[in-house]
Amino acid sequence: MIKAGVKEILESGDLLKEFECKGWVRSFRSNRFIALNDGSCVENLQCVVDFENFDQTILNQVNVGAAVLVQGTLKESEGSGQRVEIEVEKLSILGEANPEDVRKTILSPKRHSLEKLREQAHLRVRTNTFGAIMRVRSKLSFAVHQYFNSKGFNHVHTPIITGSDAEGAGETFKVTNFNLDEIPKNDDGNVNFKEDFFGKETNLSVSGQLEAETYALGLSKVYTFGPTFRAENSNTSRHLAEFWMIEPEVAFCELDGNMDLAEDFIKYVLDYIQKECNSDLAFLENRLLQEDKNKPQAERAPMPLREKIDFVLKNNFKRVSYTEAIEILKNSKPNKKKKFQYPIEDWGADLQSEHERFLVEKHFKCPVILFDYPTNIKAFYMRLNEDGKTVRAMDILFPGIGEIVGGSQREERYDVLLEKMKALHIDPEELWWYLETRKFGTCKHSGFGLGFERLVLFATGMSNIRDVIPYPRTPQNAEF
Repeated sequence: MIKAGVKEILESGDLLKEFECKGWVRSFRSNRFIALNDGSCVENLQCVVDFENFDQTILNQVNVGAAVLVQGTLKESEGSGQRVEIEVEKLSILGEANPEDVRKTILSPKRHSLEKLREQAHLRVRTNTFGAIMRVRSKLSFAVHQYFNSKGFNHVHTPIITGSDAEGAGETFKVTNFNLDEIPKNDDGNVNFKEDFFGKETNLSVSGQLEAETYALGLSKVYTFGPTFRAENSNTSRHLAEFWMIEPEVAFCELDGNMDLAEDFIKYVLDYIQKECNSDLAFLENRLLQEDKNKPQAERAPMPLREKIDFVLKNNFKRVSYTEAIEILKNSKPNKKKKFQYPIEDWGADLQSEHERFLVEKHFKCPVILFDYPTNIKAFYMRLNEDGKTVRAMDILFPGIGEIVGGSQREERYDVLLEKMKALHIDPEELWWYLETRKFGTCKHSGFGLGFERLVLFATGMSNIRDVIPYPRTPQNAEF
């Protein structure tokens, strides 16, 4: 008796051998055909029951959602739709599922909206769509670590609780151990954080970048891959309050090398899932094609999912300066006809998603790397160019997503960094340790951040970021 999962059995050539498999019932037809799934793949294993040889009380418990164990012989399927099937010799109920209870949930065998699935996020991974999404997410995560390991990077675990706000936007979740009914105050009426657990004001990390930089300046090549938090009150299909970030930092690396690394990395992980997740991608692609049939032509995906991934793999990313991009946008039809929600008028504008997607999807028709942004719309740690008005920043823009990567060459000059912090009212005392790295063997170094969920969004073709993370955290929503 070979104990195996559904995927292993379906791929097996061991006909006429006996297998044992455990999983959940997706359907039970004609008191004879069990569709069994254990989450290992999108396909079900057909298990054929000779109902005359089984107690009817057992068969009555083979309901959708029930956990069962089957033992039997693997044979070529006599019907269409599957290559092999199990001829069941033993059937055990491991966990019952009451049909009346199942009908009230998304486990019931009918089509449910994605919004309905979000309301029952604890069950949605047992649907085909979310099983496929989460397997792709898992493979992408593995590919991230495999890529950096193969390139000699060291994985660094940066703090989740920190006293710094790397982005300087102030959109942080505060961390405190105070009794909220008895918060100690100073004589001036402000909160006395010296009495708090850490003795200072702290928050959940918005980025591991600053700490990763310090490690790159000792280990040369490092990366972080962990949860980050933004208290941004954005209830959109592209924003989460809790998400995962991939952040490599490399010493002795300038902006061109940073762009090379980002492009190579993205292509590697997409190539990996293209090879490892073909059946899941095929299922998700077909789902999107069916969904597009109900949309106006202008709103349909320009190409099927796997073709879109292949398109990214086979095309070099177009590198364009911010200044050139602004000229393209200013002279574009949507801008001249006032179709943009945020019209482009002058150099210095902060690009919005609509502008990024126009550049990628309409103008260049390939992934785009924008670089050399105005200093006043970018973070303090980005290296100032010789013109004094732009910084060595870069963003990678993807079709259907907009910005997927944000990075820069970091400002390695102590005096310049200090002046930039003062100009932005960032207290040098708070980041004394970050500044100090520019005193002891400073060097040019670069890095970027990639929002993992946006990568999963692109790879799966989903349109809402809440559908590519197990339990989304958004404004007014911390369920499960």
